[in-house]
Amino acid sequence: MLTLDKVYHARYVLRDVARQTDLILAPKIAPGREVFLKTENLQNTGSFKLRGAYYKISQLTDEERKHGVVACSAGNHAQGVALAATAKGIPSIICLPDGAPISKVEATKAYGATVKLVPGVYDDAYEEALRLAQEEGYTFVHPFNDELVIAGQGTIGLEILDQIQDADAVVVPIGGGGLASGIAFAVKSLRPDIKVYGVQAEGAASMAASLEEERVVCLEEVTTVADGIKVKEPGDNTFALCRDYLDGIVTVNDDEIAAAILALIEQQKLIAEGAGAVSVAAVMFDKLPQDLKKIVCVVSGGNIDVTILSKIIERGLMTSGRSDVLAIELEDKPGQLSAVSGILGELGANVQTVAYEKASEGSSITACVLRISVETRDRAHIREVRQGLADAGFRVLD
Repeated sequence: MLTLDKVYHARYVLRDVARQTDLILAPKIAPGREVFLKTENLQNTGSFKLRGAYYKISQLTDEERKHGVVACSAGNHAQGVALAATAKGIPSIICLPDGAPISKVEATKAYGATVKLVPGVYDDAYEEALRLAQEEGYTFVHPFNDELVIAGQGTIGLEILDQIQDADAVVVPIGGGGLASGIAFAVKSLRPDIKVYGVQAEGAASMAASLEEERVVCLEEVTTVADGIKVKEPGDNTFALCRDYLDGIVTVNDDEIAAAILALIEQQKLIAEGAGAVSVAAVMFDKLPQDLKKIVCVVSGGNIDVTILSKIIERGLMTSGRSDVLAIELEDKPGQLSAVSGILGELGANVQTVAYEKASEGSSITACVLRISVETRDRAHIREVRQGLADAGFRVLD
């Protein structure tokens, strides 16, 4: 049974291992609200997962240490377990989905673990880790459905209460629910007046579905850019704690997540992975009650694969109105491109790429289509540009 004593004990055990991450003001994230970021993306190993993994491993018996540990993870829990096990002189094997970012795989190896890539998603890696635990005698370190792991994550809640006394709400990412369970339990046990909301990706909202149906639900499939919270089924322990201590769960889509990652880079000079940015996305896109004015967003991790970062930034630019692709139908005759360019220049849209396409079936035989990628200020600017082209007699296709 999870108790505050366990959370406080976890804090004591972690005092020389997990740093107390900064709580920083982010004034531009959501105008009209005061938003603070709990920067667990700057934690050792780049994620909050170190806390729960280390505390769990610190409580193993001598016999359990001798046999070693096994874990499953999309990446961050893997690194936490690997670091903790190596620090304690315990052998570790980590099962990761074969689609896990290469950066997380290599980081896990660097912390001293043996890595086994498993075809599929997190849940497939989970089944393989359970098989190894049963057949080889390893102690299984669950990434979220373990009260000691949850207690370790709950230390973040204690830190938040030390760092800010008058918050209206704390917003926490949810995959399997270990982070949200620990933080919600700690915060609500000490300050029941503070709201705690969980955030999931729309394509992997297993906890939201479970709370709605009042039972643990396993989704048939999950898909999201936020690989760290790409979980088909929450745990029974985390489900019960989220049911009892969360004030609600909201969801965000991949476009909103990408926009939040971009905002953190530009405004705060912080790198967050998709799972870490969902809390910020929820605030940016008004998913929370309007009466919540002082909000703490837990940025849970920063281990994003740099090979997909450029794609996410591009998606974030489009979602936030910072770029647009204009498909303009016009007559294939001299001077048309010059006229379009002149309008775009007058309206302050920066042309990035231009592509010419011949007329499609059903169009005039003398027509062509220009596809122009432009850099814009915001969505209002996009509307201004499109209207300016229309006013000049050009047809902008949807």
